[in-house]
Amino acid sequence: MAHAAPVCARLPPWRVLLLLLALLAFSCFALTRFPAAGAPLAALIAASSPAAGGSGRESCAGFYRGEGAGGRRAASASVEEFGAVGDGVTSNTAAFRRAVAALEQRAAAAGGGAMLEVPPGRWLTGSFNLTSRFTLFLHHGAVILGSQDPEEWPLIAPLPSYGRGRERLGPRHISLIHGENLDDVVITGSNGTIDGQGRMWWELWWNRTLNHTRGHLIELVNSTNVMISNVTLRNSPFWTVHPVYCRNVVIKDLTILAPLNAPNTDGIDPDSSSDVCIEDCYIESGDDLVAIKSGWDQYGISVNKPSTNIIIQRVSGTTPTCSGVGIGSEMSGGVSGVLIRDLHVWNSASAVRIKTDVGRGGFVTNVTVANVTMERVKVPIRFSRGSDDHSDDKYDRTALPTISDVRIVDIVGVDVQRAPILEAVHGAVYEGICFRNVSLRLREEVRRRHAGWQCESVYGEAHGVFPEACEELRHNGSSSWCGLS
Repeated sequence: MAHAAPVCARLPPWRVLLLLLALLAFSCFALTRFPAAGAPLAALIAASSPAAGGSGRESCAGFYRGEGAGGRRAASASVEEFGAVGDGVTSNTAAFRRAVAALEQRAAAAGGGAMLEVPPGRWLTGSFNLTSRFTLFLHHGAVILGSQDPEEWPLIAPLPSYGRGRERLGPRHISLIHGENLDDVVITGSNGTIDGQGRMWWELWWNRTLNHTRGHLIELVNSTNVMISNVTLRNSPFWTVHPVYCRNVVIKDLTILAPLNAPNTDGIDPDSSSDVCIEDCYIESGDDLVAIKSGWDQYGISVNKPSTNIIIQRVSGTTPTCSGVGIGSEMSGGVSGVLIRDLHVWNSASAVRIKTDVGRGGFVTNVTVANVTMERVKVPIRFSRGSDDHSDDKYDRTALPTISDVRIVDIVGVDVQRAPILEAVHGAVYEGICFRNVSLRLREEVRRRHAGWQCESVYGEAHGVFPEACEELRHNGSSSWCGLS
């Protein structure tokens, strides 16, 4: 039986050459369009493929490798078993703490993990700590309420990469739900709610009577295999979800809500963390929807824990004063290997922003932003500088950030107030900046005044953008890494 000849053998030589050139071009495009760090993209493909049982919708939830995603825990109990009362008035701080400690012992005896169930009701509590191989499960109708007594949010040491409380010198208030040095931690449910009742804390901030930095709603420190999903988070005193020095973190299917004037109520802030997946979240807040951080000035430089391998996808929401996704301004440990895609932002200050300052040091590199839609946004894409926000007066005035290899592609904006504003920190140069396929329709009343891009010490390329890019981005080589389509 005759065998068919290979395809290349049956093609004329000139067609073989064209085929090889096309394959080479595609390979270069694949390497430059997306972050070079292969692990997160490989996880996306594997998790979403039909062979893996996926639906075809890409997910990075495979970053979490613990045992608790399917509710598999050796021991479980309701918080009611430990004396909790869901009337919204009775303090259940001691009950939650007893429950975690008792379940940890039961799980150890059973040779597995534990799950604490919160049934329907309003469960008032102060801060409590989670433990390893542990699931906190909120049933439909369950609401955990943050105590209005500041004494129930004890003070803890500042993070080493910040050197002090973020808002005030010295220690800081612990988060409502806290964990440190843990492995395999899950906070989930059937859309139960965790409400920090943050107005008390916001008023202390507004009235300038805050003595110590406010606590987060959820903070996990130096932990691995973290999953937070299928809950509603409301009214955090400060940043809502803060994984810091963590790895293998999945944050998905969350609704995060705070009044749009509530100060510093960031939605999700991965900080000096790696292999982080944030997907399918809706956020309304008084600050960034998502902010990637890695420490503050000389403290972040010294600790040297970068944020790496971070995927942010299918996030939507609004923030009138800040960004859909921000990188910085505390980025002194560095940020690299970031993929932001399928972002939808409206009625906001900006869609994507890289913010830094003199004294930060650090780097932001290998970042891809793709498929962003926005409406009624003031400045669609912004590189900003000069926040003049420092941990203390000992920061190094010569520590400048390095920004490079940032690709921003497939962007659509309507009713925006400005063209992009791209300004490097004085003394620094931002290089390897790529814009491709960007369409921004400015508001009619501001089109004549603010039609042009504003760029300073920012260099790269722009292809297929409207309005026309600034001169610094007009190096449009037809075969460049940025211009391939």
